Amino acid sequence: MWQTIGQPQALALLKHSPQTGSLARAYLFVGAPHIGKMTLALDLARTVNCQGSEPPCGQCQSCKRITDGKHTDIRIISLNSAKDSGDTKARVEISIDDIRELQHNASLPPFEGKYKVFIIDGAEYLSTEAANCLLKTIEEPPPQVIILLLTTEEPRLLPTVVSRCQRIELKPLPSAEIEKMLLESYGIDCDKARLLARLSHGCFGWALSVSIDDSYLAQRNQRLTEMFSLLTAGWEERFNYAAKLANDRKSAEEIIKLWLGWWRDVMLTKCGCKQAVTNIDYTPVLEKWDEVLSLSEVRDFIDSLQKSLNQIAINANLRLVFEILMLNIPRKERAPGQATSPVPIN
Repeated sequence: MWQTIGQPQALALLKHSPQTGSLARAYLFVGAPHIGKMTLALDLARTVNCQGSEPPCGQCQSCKRITDGKHTDIRIISLNSAKDSGDTKARVEISIDDIRELQHNASLPPFEGKYKVFIIDGAEYLSTEAANCLLKTIEEPPPQVIILLLTTEEPRLLPTVVSRCQRIELKPLPSAEIEKMLLESYGIDCDKARLLARLSHGCFGWALSVSIDDSYLAQRNQRLTEMFSLLTAGWEERFNYAAKLANDRKSAEEIIKLWLGWWRDVMLTKCGCKQAVTNIDYTPVLEKWDEVLSLSEVRDFIDSLQKSLNQIAINANLRLVFEILMLNIPRKERAPGQATSPVPIN
């Protein structure tokens, strides 16, 4: 049984290929974070190595070992791959040594399965040398070897690598479908399921992980509350906030994306499109800020947020990025009604 949810076009292709002998030797799975690329990759690995009559059965020894991460013929390569060197420093790229090790393992026959499957998770992090080295293997793959590249940022891959893979794009799921699955299959509370479905932007894996761990929602509320306070804050407080975020690029990007979603919701509220709002637990707050923010203020700050994301993507100075944002964020004397808390979601 395939574990991938939705993605009918991708599943139709991958289910049909092994049966007709048209299985590609290299695939490129493209999609947003948490949309199901790894789930689909493991589904394919189980399918080509399944010992049952209707692969992937999920019950045979091979399927179970792949699910448990113990199958010797399934290798996952990523920035978090364990290294024998004992170096605990965070990696910023997948190196040529990783690919040379892949090539060596690929040259050996499968040990316990039918196919060796190599999954490169975060293929956009391949160094140029690693990507060129991998290209040789993709062009002339050894028998019984399948290489799966997973990426959220396809433009960062070498065009020559992309051209030699069968490309499969995973599409966002409708929020109504995600909400229904959270309700019926996982017993999530109705209000919470509806909120997570909206916040997930079509990525079921994200919604499911946040439903298990409420820390994201708590952090989100804190970050939005901080943003509300900045709207009425003086310059000193604003620049102190910018300094606090100057050393963590990942958090800075997450905050700007969160703000971008909220300001988009203000714009939708002002334009009478409340049914499309993402932060539905903040509906009363959105309506209050709608009354004091002009459409031009909202539009201009959305432009500023988008420019900030683009600057972070090219490694601009974080403190400078946030200081410019602090200059551009609209300033109000006080919050409307002093209401900054969302509707509680338990």
